[in-house]
Amino acid sequence: MNSLERINSKIVTQNSLHSLVKDWKDSKQKIVFTNGCFDILHFGHITYLFKAADFGTKLIIGLNSDSSVKKLKGKDRPISDQKSRALCLAALECVDAICIFNEETPINLINIVLPDFLIKGGDYKTESIVGYSEVTNNGGRVLTIPFVKGYSTSKILNKLFEF
Repeated sequence: MNSLERINSKIVTQNSLHSLVKDWKDSKQKIVFTNGCFDILHFGHITYLFKAADFGTKLIIGLNSDSSVKKLKGKDRPISDQKSRALCLAALECVDAICIFNEETPINLINIVLPDFLIKGGDYKTESIVGYSEVTNNGGRVLTIPFVKGYSTSKILNKLFEF
């Protein structure tokens, strides 16, 4: 398998994710799950994802589909389509699987994965994170990681539009 095929193989459907998770759990892997739009991948995202990955042995990203991003962020988003965003994330060494979801929240993916660690950015209160009850009732932990100050997709877009 060449490098691009290996990277593409990390982008999975919900059905294949179910299978992967079962195999990983059977082999006692610690699974970390996070989700987001990751519209323009930047320093803050990279730092966040590597810190999240350090909590376990397998990192799964639930990636908002293009239609989901549009509902959440507005008609001018996403900037990058879901295929491009997924490929960029899959190229990161810390990422083990990416699954695109169409809904506004990743609750269906969280119920498939039932991760050991559900992680979001520091702008969330732990108890209000989608999937909190499902994960904690299954023995998992829900955590937040502080943002890297000065880095956000909105900030990058604002800077671009200043020109």
